[in-house]
Amino acid sequence: MKHLLRTALPVLVLPTLFALPMLANAQLTGNVALTTNYKFRGQDQDQDMLGKNDYAKTRGFKPAVQGGFDYAFGDSGFYVGNWNSSVNWLKGNSLESDLYGGYKFKAGPLDMDVGALTYLYPGNSTGNTTELYASAGYTDATLGSFTLKYSHTVSKDYFGYAGAKTGSGRTGRNTGYLNLAYSKEIVPKVTLKAAVGYTNMSSDIRGLGYRSYVDYNVGATYDFGSGLTLTGSVQGANKKSSYVSVANPGFDYGFGTVGQTTYSPNKARFILTLTKTL
Repeated sequence: MKHLLRTALPVLVLPTLFALPMLANAQLTGNVALTTNYKFRGQDQDQDMLGKNDYAKTRGFKPAVQGGFDYAFGDSGFYVGNWNSSVNWLKGNSLESDLYGGYKFKAGPLDMDVGALTYLYPGNSTGNTTELYASAGYTDATLGSFTLKYSHTVSKDYFGYAGAKTGSGRTGRNTGYLNLAYSKEIVPKVTLKAAVGYTNMSSDIRGLGYRSYVDYNVGATYDFGSGLTLTGSVQGANKKSSYVSVANPGFDYGFGTVGQTTYSPNKARFILTLTKTL
């Protein structure tokens, strides 16, 4: 049943996208992407050898297929959307499916955006997380574009870190994420992009040894035209020692384990992403 659900969800999403009324075409945008490594807030989303030996993958090439759509309700400012990606960090699950909706409006020179977003993992709901978000963007022809965004967790858990659904008695609610992003076209067709974020874990999650951390993303995007772009970036995060998985269990000779190695999903990686906007 879990396998069927993971397979059926993207199959259902795409026909739904194309089945929307033709009148909505001008308000409907979509995208598909291939990436060499999917990182979320600086952390790998394909970390464990699930189904084989449960040990962390140390290689940097962990490809993912991604795609989604956004639907804007005319000029009202309201919108809804869905975004999906292959993942591999929860047993029994291989899909992340995000559902979101919000409202965009102008406040003087600022482009404002408020809304809610739910991250769903249909094969293993322990990772399900819901956040409220608000952002403010400012664009200057000379300086470039700046966007400040804050996301606040309102679900009982934050991506399973607190183990709330398994009865841990802890909560991930009130975990916060603050991100500042910058972009500017530096030469024709090439846009510089940079971002820095801070994840403030809930006190219950910090009590388990997971520290709040800073993530970063620096790179550039080349525009081929017709909606096709290629982005190269370096992504990662600090506090690597607080987020580790066993990569090689080593050997236990009775007096201690020898040869054990670990891997942190926060490790910096160079990532290429090819995106087609529809």
